[in-house]
This record gives sequence, C-alpha cells and structure tokens, in this order.
Amino acid sequence: MQKNIAQGNLIPFVSVQQMVALIDSLGVEAFMTELAGYIEEDFKQWSLFDKSPRFASHSEVGVIELMPTSNGKAFSFKYVNGHPGNTRHGLQTVTAFGVLADVDTGYPVLLSEMTLLTALRTAATSALMAKYLAPEGADTMAMIGNGSQSEFQALAFKAMLGIRSLRLYDIEPAASRKLQRNLQDRGFDIVVCDSAQAAVEGARIITTCTADKRNATILTEQMVGSGVYINAIGGDCPGKTELDPLLLHRARVFVEYEPQTRIEGEIQQLAADFPVTEMWRVISGQADGRRAQDELLVFDGVGFAVEDFSALRYVYEKLSDNQGYDKLDMIADPDDPRDLFGMYLRLAPSRKGEAA
Repeated sequence: MQKNIAQGNLIPFVSVQQMVALIDSLGVEAFMTELAGYIEEDFKQWSLFDKSPRFASHSEVGVIELMPTSNGKAFSFKYVNGHPGNTRHGLQTVTAFGVLADVDTGYPVLLSEMTLLTALRTAATSALMAKYLAPEGADTMAMIGNGSQSEFQALAFKAMLGIRSLRLYDIEPAASRKLQRNLQDRGFDIVVCDSAQAAVEGARIITTCTADKRNATILTEQMVGSGVYINAIGGDCPGKTELDPLLLHRARVFVEYEPQTRIEGEIQQLAADFPVTEMWRVISGQADGRRAQDELLVFDGVGFAVEDFSALRYVYEKLSDNQGYDKLDMIADPDDPRDLFGMYLRLAPSRKGEAA
C-alpha cells in the first residue's frame, strides 16, 4: 500500500454522507463496475490472503460478526450485524463499518462506514460472478426479496450484464413498490408479481435475497428449469436458507470460501462432501464456469472478507488529499514513542496551564 493520506495520529474517516458523495460523484453503476474490477483482481491473488470463516456471535434475534483478512501488505476487517427483526423498530437489518490498515506498521489508514459499502460490494460481487456463470444473452432477472439490497443488485446486473427487465416478488408488496419507485427512469421494464413462481417465469437469472432468519424454501426444484443462473445471496448464516435441497442437487454450485459457506450458505443443508467450486478458481482460469447454455448454475454467496478488503481498498484509493473524509484523532502519538504517560500528562485537561 503506497498511498498514505493518514497524518500521524489523524486517520481518515469516511462517513455515511461522504460515502454518498463519493458514490454520487462517480455514479452508482460506475462505482459498482469499478469495484467489481478490484474484487476480480483480488480473487486472482487468492493465495496471498489469510482466510478463515468469519467470527460470529449469534443470539436469538440476530448475529454480530467480524470479518478479517490480509494479503500481507494491507489488513482489513469489517464489523457487521444481521438482525432481521430490526425493521419492526425502524432500524436497519444490517449495519457495518470497516478498517484498512498497513501491515508494516500496524497503523490503520482508513475507517469507513460500510452499511452502504457492503450493499455495493455485495451487488458488485454478484454481478461479477454472473459474468462467469450466467447464460449468454440473458436480459431478464427475477428478484425474490425486494429489501435494501435489491436496487443495488438490479443496477449492478444492468451495468455489467445488460439486464433490462425485472420481475419482482416480495411477501410484503410495499417492498416491491418501493423497489419499482426507486428504479423508475433507470432504464428497466419492471413487472411486480404476486408469487415467486410468477416472478421466475421467463427469467434466466434469479436473485434470491430474503431477510428471514430461518430455513425457508423460496425456490422449489419444480420452479426452475434448465439454462438458469441463481444468484442465491439471502442464505448467509446458520439456519437461514432459501433453496430446495433438490434444486441444489440438480445444479453445479459455486461458492466464495468453502469452509465458510458450509456453515452459512445454502449448502449447509447438504452432505459435507457435496461438490462445490470456489469462484477464485473460475476467475483465475483454473476451473470452468458455465460449460453449456442449458446448465443450471448456483452462486451460493454469503459474503467473504476478501470482498470487503477490495471495497475498502477501492474507497481508499478514490480519496483525494484532504477531501472526501474527516480526520479522526484515534491513535496515541507521544513525542517519545516510549513515553505514553508523558503524552497523557501533556494533554490532561487538569494540567492545562501548568508550567512545562
């Protein structure tokens, strides 16, 4: 990491408003397309990264997770929660923030909001995987689950795969109306459907992104024909799935990091030896993506730390000197590195005005 906009103890912090301004300055579709390029680049260097399933603290109402990784030069982690019941109290289901740090010194170089950024990186990842797995010429996508992730998914697939028609379904019709309203004048032909079965009719790409923390069957084996790509991103913690196991057995299944997906993804329903392919192998040319137009392929996406690393790296490189961020006084900076107590004495309010 050559760029350094940190100044001693002053660490760049990107707030929600500043993230919005950065996205707006680039355009949301361009932002996700460029971000997908960073994710693709890092997946091609998969062997450089520390990898482990994320640390998760589960409760009856949700989960709080830490997602760390490093490529030997930079380190990142994300704090993220998932509380589906939050919306009943006017709160977000998912919130997040992240840190990027320099491995050589251990000093953080960026602290950033990641609630918006996670939505962007999830959509960018989904569209990137679809580039390798979706059938050629597909221009219609069914979207089952029309919550906070849905607009980003639609726009990423439009920008990177040319999706123009959307078929929407959500158990709460207001969510579909919200999505339709937010995407008006964005170049989509949108149909709101009254069932998941109706939504998938004629769609060769299907995105499932529901929020309920439970084992559910959003798509049954009978609902999906051949030549379809399923972007399954809603099953992302133990006990939370969306796809019929019989559907998975019909498909070739692709994942980010297999040990994590075995715990959290759709394949948690299946035997431990059920075959899957990690996407870094496809992206680096070591494994096949789509082999034939009539294949049924599933991306069992749960989100992985390398994608957050890529997102933080992308944002960091987009920042200009003294623009687009605040400076947080978050690292102790004594005059003598061995004299931390001396710094305390110098800065203590009770000692202000005393003679040196």
